[in-house]
Amino acid sequence: MNPTGSVSRPRWLTVVGVLGVVAVGFTVWLGLWITPPDAVQGNLARLVYVHPAIATVALYWAGGVAVAASLFYLWPRTRTFFWDRLAVSAVEVGAVFAALTCVTGSIWGRPAWGVWWAWDARLTSTALLLLLELGYLALRRVPTDPAVRARRSAVAALLIAVDVPIVHFSVDWWQTLHQGGTVLDPGFHLHIHGSMAWTFLLGFIAFSLIFVWLLGVRYRVEVLSDQVGDQEMDVSLAERWSEGTELVGAAASSPVPAAPPGGAPTMVDQ
Repeated sequence: MNPTGSVSRPRWLTVVGVLGVVAVGFTVWLGLWITPPDAVQGNLARLVYVHPAIATVALYWAGGVAVAASLFYLWPRTRTFFWDRLAVSAVEVGAVFAALTCVTGSIWGRPAWGVWWAWDARLTSTALLLLLELGYLALRRVPTDPAVRARRSAVAALLIAVDVPIVHFSVDWWQTLHQGGTVLDPGFHLHIHGSMAWTFLLGFIAFSLIFVWLLGVRYRVEVLSDQVGDQEMDVSLAERWSEGTELVGAAASSPVPAAPPGGAPTMVDQ
């Protein structure tokens, strides 16, 4: 925090952001112009360099941070607003990546399946994840005490986490349009090799860096928002104290009516 009271941006966060943008640029360059088309899907397979990485960030990175932060807040020994701010930051960034997952999946699904959207188990559970995250953010806007809001949000984040394994195992539990492991099979054997494999790996690194950068920026916004709220409360209290002081001063300086000649009237005189 600098002398003016605002939160300074950590230098490492800027470095992560720059590295993430550069990595995304290289991923796009390699994916569109360097790597060869797939033998089966042709140029459509180039989406594999971004879509699985975006979905991984939405499902595992954002979900994992939100769940861990919520558990740390609910545990009395580690309960601080740091974890609450981190959780809401992860959920909001996760909602962005969940929306991008749906968009890129639809772009892939139109030529591959013939439809932009189908109520497939994987697609539906992913859309439900996005709706739950939006509901979490709406819950945060309900006026209440900050501690109550943080506790409600932590419980809501744990409820959202129930959908994560459903999304993950949906292709195994139900027969769906969505294919199973596109790049890795259950035995963790790669289905792609050479420049395609390296570009795929770079995409994961790139969007993971972007997630860390967005998480840090969003956390900083949350801290600044809390500071603004505290300052507004201080200003409001100062104004009330000032109004009270003015009223007391006005009452003290108002003239006291003088008693009539002969002293104050008695009950007999009246």
